[in-house]
Amino acid sequence: MAHTVVDRQIVYNGKKVRLELHHLEDPDTGRRHKREVCVHPGAVVVLPILPDGRVVLIKNYRYAIEESLLELPAGTLEKGEEPINCAGRELIEETGYTARRLKSLGSFFTSPGILSERMYAFAAYDLTAGEQATEVGEQIEVRPTAWDDAIDMIRSGSIRDAKTIATMLIYDRFHRAK
Repeated sequence: MAHTVVDRQIVYNGKKVRLELHHLEDPDTGRRHKREVCVHPGAVVVLPILPDGRVVLIKNYRYAIEESLLELPAGTLEKGEEPINCAGRELIEETGYTARRLKSLGSFFTSPGILSERMYAFAAYDLTAGEQATEVGEQIEVRPTAWDDAIDMIRSGSIRDAKTIATMLIYDRFHRAK
């Protein structure tokens, strides 16, 4: 159901997100209501697969929840950046690995009730180890993990990051040779 935007207020405009308050009108009833929207440029998540079949997870401290999570490397798109280029960049920055080949696994919205972020998922193959190039404030530990162990970590709740869960299960169900 489409609504008419009567007014849009920018509440905050930051480096990674813009918070907006949308004043909407239902064209059928004329009733007005508001929506709080977090506008995000989009992001990537990368599923790095080592030649022996292990997946490269990272243990990443997340300030917003004040704890470390096991997750896949990921990052925000820069203005005008193609998702595949962002995937290669984030893989190097967070893990030190360079991929000779990146394959799109599709995309999904992370929290469409309040957030416009579209997440582009990639599998990374033919990896070459190198040095991490983490950003200031990032606390990232590289954790190569056997595939079945990583899937069990999802089942047990040890992996709680939604983009990691979605990407790994998409890959496991639709792309992984069994």
